[in-house]
Amino acid sequence: MINGIQGTRSRIRRAVAVTVTTGAVLATGALTTVPAQAAAAPSVVAKGAYAMNNTTGTSLFSKKADTKLSTGSTTKIMTAKVVLAQPHLNLDAKVTVQMAYSDYIVSKNASSARLIVGDKVTVRQLLYGLMLPSGCDAAYALADKFGSGSTRAARVKSFIGKMNSTAKTLGLKNTHFDSFDGIGHGSNYSTPRDLTKLASSAMKSSTFRSIVKTKKYTAKTTTKSGGTRTMAAWTNTNTLLGSYSGAIGVKTGSGPEAKYCLVFAATRGGKTVIGTVLASSSVNQRAADATKILNYGFAR
Repeated sequence: MINGIQGTRSRIRRAVAVTVTTGAVLATGALTTVPAQAAAAPSVVAKGAYAMNNTTGTSLFSKKADTKLSTGSTTKIMTAKVVLAQPHLNLDAKVTVQMAYSDYIVSKNASSARLIVGDKVTVRQLLYGLMLPSGCDAAYALADKFGSGSTRAARVKSFIGKMNSTAKTLGLKNTHFDSFDGIGHGSNYSTPRDLTKLASSAMKSSTFRSIVKTKKYTAKTTTKSGGTRTMAAWTNTNTLLGSYSGAIGVKTGSGPEAKYCLVFAATRGGKTVIGTVLASSSVNQRAADATKILNYGFAR
């Protein structure tokens, strides 16, 4: 009889345990909840796009990342990189603005830093004029200064050669430059992945980082007569610097073939996401595309 009572008590304890366990599982929703899914990759208008973790190189977003596309003025990232890689570079060395630079931007209807012919500007100032207002006159001045040769045409050709050799060194297999500023001659192209890798490499330079995160810069140049000219402030064409928390660069681009491009980077919580959108549909849309990709990248 005692064994019978103990057996009954044992069955009751097991029943209670099952009831309690089932109740706990139901209360937590473990039987009915599907594991949370990762956020879906955003849809972007840009024809090609790519983003990665700048520290690890891990891919975060990709859309036709290896498709060759026109780069517009994002080309100037390489222009700046080549200049900053020159041995014994003196950023305070002065360059005299030539009429050829002015004639060039007029003939191409190109974006300009509004350099004044005859003024002496420093290499540092030319880099700001290159990257903020996207000055093609500043790009020409830098190519003329840092190329090799006895004529301006030879120096420009030499400088573009340095751009391409740098691309090769960086392993940018789908990239080629035929201009110093992105106003190409049919053979100026890259891919979202290559441009992102280029920007990541360029951002290793503290000078480059300082320039591309600057919203406005006012240059004081030296006039022909030796006086000082305070230039109108150069405003960075990268609107993310004022609209996206943590934005630190990098460079816009546009053109009839390139459409609207943006190489972008932002840092939040010690994580830097860097990427590229090529051939978006407008200034606002390229920023919207980049914003979506950045948000997605930081969430991953």
